[in-house]
Amino acid sequence: MNATTLHPFEDSQPTVLLIDDSVDVHRLLKARLRYEDLKLAGASNGKEGLEQARTASPAIVLLDLDMPDMDGFEVLRRLKDDPATLDIPVIVLSGLQSAQDKVTAFDLGAVDYITKPFNLTELRVRVRSALRLHRLVQMLAQRAQIDGLTGLWNRAHFNKRWTDEVSACTRHHRPLSLALIDLDHFKTINDTYGHPAGDAVLQGLSRVLQRECRQEDVGCRYGGEEFTLIMPDTTPTDAAGVCERILAALASISWPRHPERAVTASIGLAGPDVTADLSADQWLDEADRALYAAKQSGRNRVVTRLIGQVTPMAKAG
Repeated sequence: MNATTLHPFEDSQPTVLLIDDSVDVHRLLKARLRYEDLKLAGASNGKEGLEQARTASPAIVLLDLDMPDMDGFEVLRRLKDDPATLDIPVIVLSGLQSAQDKVTAFDLGAVDYITKPFNLTELRVRVRSALRLHRLVQMLAQRAQIDGLTGLWNRAHFNKRWTDEVSACTRHHRPLSLALIDLDHFKTINDTYGHPAGDAVLQGLSRVLQRECRQEDVGCRYGGEEFTLIMPDTTPTDAAGVCERILAALASISWPRHPERAVTASIGLAGPDVTADLSADQWLDEADRALYAAKQSGRNRVVTRLIGQVTPMAKAG
């Protein structure tokens, strides 16, 4: 599924992380939850559980309280203190049955508390309920990051995703390219043919991005008539080929509201060599300079900006 579409969660089973020092509990839940639509992961102590919660991003955590070294209360406290795990729902599974233990668990952020020995049918129902809640929260969070007109990710999503991608690129020395795409003379389309025509152009470019981009690319509406395209594991040379396809596809569209007028775009592309060390904002500035150069040199073209140099400008078509 293309990264610019609206349903990134549909194809993956949710992961349920069980943190419990009892081998018997792990064995029991593995058997009794095997027919549920989930993947069960396990950790036998608090430290291991916290590490898995950060790396596996489980949909929910099933947490025992009575564990050696680090008890469940401390694990729960650390889960809720860490921004990376703060929003993971936690269901406590515990032999501790006092009212104070339950109050403490809920005060620390647990969403449910099941006492041992537990009824397995009840456990399955409560897990399903927590998974439904998790999915709803995901859907709401995702919708807040989607542009309502084009269906692409919005600027809020771009800001977070771009920071993450630059960090991963710097850490692992992987290639990464960023394109800024700006529709040429877009204001005159609105002024001449009306805002519905302008909206149709924005939607048309979004469809081009979804069709022409690769699975791993991330298209976003940056604002107004400007779009961004994050291309992980992609050198500037390969990214330029993607951008040229986008320009060609856009220029070939016949627009029902103005068939006599073609629509073009200018693209600024930034991608450093493997030794570059740029911040996310610096990288974005490089792409913006390349976009400005594309506009100044005649529009309807891709300009690629490397560290310390600008490649020759290539006109689409």
